[in-house]
Amino acid sequence: MMLARVIGISTAKYGVSRFVRMSTTPQAPNLDDIRDLLKKYPGGSVDLDLDSTSGIAVLSLNHVNKMNAMSGQMMVELTDRVTELESWSEGKAVIFTGAGNTFCSGGDLSTVRGIFDPENGNQMCYYMQNATTRFWNLPLLTFALIKGRALGGGAELATACDFRLMSSSAKLGFVQAKMGVTTGWGGGTRLVKLLGRTKSLSLLCSGQVLDAKTAQEIGLVDHVLEDVESELTDVKRLIASQYCSPDRSIVRAMKSVATAASDNNVCEALEIERNIFQTKWGGPLHVAAINNNVKHK
Repeated sequence: MMLARVIGISTAKYGVSRFVRMSTTPQAPNLDDIRDLLKKYPGGSVDLDLDSTSGIAVLSLNHVNKMNAMSGQMMVELTDRVTELESWSEGKAVIFTGAGNTFCSGGDLSTVRGIFDPENGNQMCYYMQNATTRFWNLPLLTFALIKGRALGGGAELATACDFRLMSSSAKLGFVQAKMGVTTGWGGGTRLVKLLGRTKSLSLLCSGQVLDAKTAQEIGLVDHVLEDVESELTDVKRLIASQYCSPDRSIVRAMKSVATAASDNNVCEALEIERNIFQTKWGGPLHVAAINNNVKHK
């Protein structure tokens, strides 16, 4: 029997608590045990560069010789990097990308073959759903920068971001059905939230690989960038000017409002929004804006 468990995530600095609801069995898998299992499968790394000056971090999958496929060790490192981001108080945003010329081609086949039974598959699924849900709930704006290929699990990772920026030559596809499996890293659930049931089922069952233009037309991608515009320096400039111009505390508070709305019912979300609003109303930033008549400039 499946039981609903409510997990409270403290965000005391904003004066609110967020809640992530996960359906799980009474004896949920032990994350430390899964971590030990996944560490047996090395290869690649997940790198994090924190730029406290701009407030924009870069999270990069680095397994270039395997198209940035996720090894077990990389899954563990992804969780570690998310933990670092959760405690990065100077941040406004994160760019999630892949090293070289591709985003992520899904799971590393060496790892897949090593855990190729239903029980180990369930544990890996639980671990990655935990990591991607925590990433989704970061008080930072998150941007997937998709170059090359984002296939299978790579497409799922892209859905864990608030925004998707895609190079004009890139391809994105939920190809799991072609591999005789379903989404397992939370991507199916998030895709339905993004596109709705019908469009999502079409993509999931067909395994269609989308070009950037089509992905933008159906609402999966927010910006299509020419290849020359998809360099990190240009993307950082775009993010800083269009999304991160407000004070850091306001950006983070707005993200918390949006997260509450997507993860809670209306009444709970409204209460959280009200609590966040109260922490900003009449504060120094609000007073300065009122005195400078910023609203009409």
